[in-house]
Amino acid sequence: METVLVLGATSDIGIAIARKFAAAGYNIQLAARKPEQLDAVKSDIEIRSGVSCSTHAFDAVKYDSHAAFFNGIKPDITIAVFGTMYEEEDAFNDWSLAETMINTNYTGAVSILNIAARHYTTQQRGTIIGISSVAGDRGRASKLVYGSSKAAFSAYLAGLRNKCFKDNVHVMTVKPGFVYTRMTENLKLPAPLTSTPDEVATIVYNGFKAGKNTIYVKWFWRYIMLIIKNIPEFQFKKMKL
Repeated sequence: METVLVLGATSDIGIAIARKFAAAGYNIQLAARKPEQLDAVKSDIEIRSGVSCSTHAFDAVKYDSHAAFFNGIKPDITIAVFGTMYEEEDAFNDWSLAETMINTNYTGAVSILNIAARHYTTQQRGTIIGISSVAGDRGRASKLVYGSSKAAFSAYLAGLRNKCFKDNVHVMTVKPGFVYTRMTENLKLPAPLTSTPDEVATIVYNGFKAGKNTIYVKWFWRYIMLIIKNIPEFQFKKMKL
């Protein structure tokens, strides 16, 4: 059975995705900055699903370590779940916070996924899945830095999909809207527009099996963002979104 690498496996979405693929019989590699926090998840996956599960240290912003990390495990499927989100006003006023979001959400993702893509194109098989965000579909003041980092990531995944298609490598972009996670626990989220990590995991797995290119976790987000993207700029810049 194929092996799935989950990058950012301590996140609620990462854990849910790992469990979903494990339940389908895939061996799992869990990677995070603090892999010791994954011991309980590892044990749970092995007991519940009877698959092999391992934990690994991975830091998105330690770019020089990425090649050795990936080449040491060589998964069949790589899923990039990791990301960072700070309050936008804080990030606007504090470059260190903005830099962390940009480097984690975009630069670190490009670094590790370029390595994965080179391996997969050489092998002529493989899958890359990137968890981006609807926040990247149009720049807004309320998601100035975070949204732009996700916009860059979405554009990167689209280009990577185009580049790798001829080599039988599938690249899928996932765009959740609001999700109930530890990262959003202090936010008041509209229930009809908000997913659970398990819902995200199911959509990711089904999209992967169906060979989808870009998926919105809740289908209506595609149309919500389409409307937002088509608001004329002269009007949009006056709006509070």
